[in-house]
Order: sequence, then structure tokens, then C-alpha cells
Amino acid sequence: MAEKKKNRDGIFQRRGQFWMSFQDSRGKRHQCVLKGVISLTEAKNRRALKIAEIEKHKLLGHVPATKDVFATIIPNYLIHQKARLTPESYERTRGILEVHLKSFFGTMPLAGIRRADVQKYITQRLGEVSTDTVIKEINVLKHLLGLAMEWEMIPKNPAYRMGGKKDNMKASPGRVRYLQPAELNVVLEACPEWLRPIASLLAYTGMRRSEVLRLRWRDLDIKGGEIMLPKTKNGDARVVHLNDRASDVVKSLTRGFPAARVFSEDITAENVSVAFIRACRSVGIADFSLHDLRHTMASWMRMTGSDLQDVAKQLGHRDLRMTNRYAHLSGDHLSTAVKRLDSVFAPLKLGKEGA
Repeated sequence: MAEKKKNRDGIFQRRGQFWMSFQDSRGKRHQCVLKGVISLTEAKNRRALKIAEIEKHKLLGHVPATKDVFATIIPNYLIHQKARLTPESYERTRGILEVHLKSFFGTMPLAGIRRADVQKYITQRLGEVSTDTVIKEINVLKHLLGLAMEWEMIPKNPAYRMGGKKDNMKASPGRVRYLQPAELNVVLEACPEWLRPIASLLAYTGMRRSEVLRLRWRDLDIKGGEIMLPKTKNGDARVVHLNDRASDVVKSLTRGFPAARVFSEDITAENVSVAFIRACRSVGIADFSLHDLRHTMASWMRMTGSDLQDVAKQLGHRDLRMTNRYAHLSGDHLSTAVKRLDSVFAPLKLGKEGA
């Protein structure tokens, strides 16, 4: 290894050339060769100019754009998100980044990505997958670039407000497929013994698959008729209320230690979904997935008189637009509610023409 002389105010020599060492405005250490510099004095002057430029950036609060490429920020972004997302959401985000966004933007300088590049990605992906999928991918890209701005790596977010109506992209309202009570009973009976309590809780509470599989005994308050989910898909804690059928399911299970999982950790999400679809097919129920049990619960809540706010709280929806897919399922209930106004308006007299 070539001899390296240091301790010259950040100037050293390597292989007959002068180099300088300095920290940028973010505190990151750099070393670079001073091309064409032949004297120590000139090398010190070049470094002094660089330090003065960095101090100016600090004083003005301006940080020059990073020279890093898109792929280099992905590991830091994933570390940031892992502490904030559920394992399932984290894996989806990692897949979007590693499989799709990295293959397109990976070698591009982070500061060199333009709105035209994002638009090109959208156009390419719309020819391959659904609009909903592209919207999810662009949302991950927007969030990553937004954090890059906060981390002072780029001056602006080129994906800001992209992937929406301006790009003729609108998320689908969501599929609603639910079973009649008799159909649900047939499907649950067809489930293997190990799957039946899982599927039953999904149908009776509207919980997500991941929430049921991560459930621990300490989260259950059977006497109070509640389940406390400490962390959900949205990152928030929420209370799930139990009806009698759900309580019966929980009581039928062998109770373990408070920190133990209610269902074996050997049961994977994929095994649950595949086994459930097989049970449905065995009794002639087509086009019905495990997640549709959540829709079944929400649909019947709505059709038996629950308002959208109550449905949203039970499902853990932050945005009522997610719950609005069930709005049309309560026509009779809405009609009854409107007719209640008769008692309010009864004392009022109609006009001469009955108007």
C-alpha cells in the first residue's frame, strides 16, 4: 500500500498527488484528489476555498444536493420504515423498492430524478399491472423522496402530487364480496379444525389476517368483550369489540401464558389463505378469499343498522372513504331513518297545494 502522509491541515499525499480531506455540511467525511496541484501551499488554498463554501452553506441553511444514486438511499429508508410499519407492510414496501423502483431508478442520481422520469415509470407500469398497484408504488416513491428532502439530500420532491387524478389515476372503490349467514356456516364447517377458530374470528370481528395471527393472550379481555390490538396496519392501537360468537371462539381455545401467541407461530399467513380457499372450493363457494370474511362482517354490520362510523371503528379505518364501499348495503335502514322525520315534521301544516 502506498505511503500516505497526513497531518497537514487536511492535506496529504498519495502516489505523488495531493489529496484533501474535509467534512461536508451534513458532517460526512470526504477525501478527493486535487488534480493539477503541485505544491502544498496551493493544496491548502484549494481546501480553504472548499471549507469556506461549506461554511457558507451552513450559514445560509442551504445544503447542496447529494451525488448519491437512488439505490444508495434504499437501505436507510428501509431502516427508517422498519420501526414504523407492521412486518407485513414492511415486506410489501421492501418488495416495491427492491423489485420495481430500484430496477427503474436505481442507477439514477437521486438529485437528478425529474417528474418526467416518474411519469415514464407510471406509463410503463400501467401497461403491466393495475392502477391500484401503480398508485401504491408511487406512494412509496413519494414518501422516500419526501424523506430525502427532510434529510437534506435533494432540494425538492419530483414525485410530489404524482400518481393521482392529474395522471388519470384513481384507486378502485374496492371489492365487496360477502357471504350469507348460511353460506358462512357451511364454509366454517368445511375448514380444517386448526383453521376454523381463525376463520371464525375473522368473520365475527372483521380483524385482518395479520392481526389475528399476531394476537397474544394478554391482548384479550374476554370478560370486557374486547381485544386490544397494540399495533395495527396503520401503526395505531385499536380496540376490537367481541360479539357472543367471537367470545365463544376465544373461550374454546386452550389459554396460554400472557405473552404467548393465541395461535401457533408455525401457522403462516400463506397457509391460512390457501387452506381457506380450498375449504371454500370444497363446498362450491367460488370467488371468495380469506380477506372477504372481513367484508362479510362489515357488510352485515351495515345491513343490520350500524352507521359507517361504527363500521370504520371496528375495522380500524382512518378514512371513511375506505368504509364508504359498504354505504349502499343499508337501503332499508336508511329508509327507516328518513321516515323517522315524520314525527318531527308532523306538526307542520302543508301549503294549499300540498307542497
